[in-house]
Amino acid sequence: MKKIASFCVNHDTLTPGIYLSRVDGPVVTYDIRMVKPNCPPYLPNAALHTIEHLFATFARNSEDADHVIYFGPMGCRTGFYFLVTDMQHNAVIDRVRDIFRRIAAYEGDIPGAANSAECGNYLEHDLAGAKEWAAQFLPVIENWKPENLRYPS
Repeated sequence: MKKIASFCVNHDTLTPGIYLSRVDGPVVTYDIRMVKPNCPPYLPNAALHTIEHLFATFARNSEDADHVIYFGPMGCRTGFYFLVTDMQHNAVIDRVRDIFRRIAAYEGDIPGAANSAECGNYLEHDLAGAKEWAAQFLPVIENWKPENLRYPS
């Protein structure tokens, strides 16, 4: 079988940041890498789950909502994929930065986690952990620019 593109990225040289993962016609996939691969600690499941709920909710309620296709976690628990259409790279970076700022400061109920009807694992969330991980990631992406989107070689 042909190896998929994400398995061709050299995870030994990859560091936290925002990367252009792939372009499939009008859909652009960004790799939001919060943790250096193969270097624990990884994002804990409960914090990862809460970041997913908050980021997806904020993105789908932003002025870019019509351009958001998907936001979801990587199985390796080192980050997330963010899929969009018809957005400039700098606008995506700005949106990601804005949303992580909002997560780091968020107070309140976790959207979509009130009960079992809303979420398939509604008891496994960690708002404090999500806020902490988001706050740790912010300095990494504070000055991120489109020219930083290339994976390291």
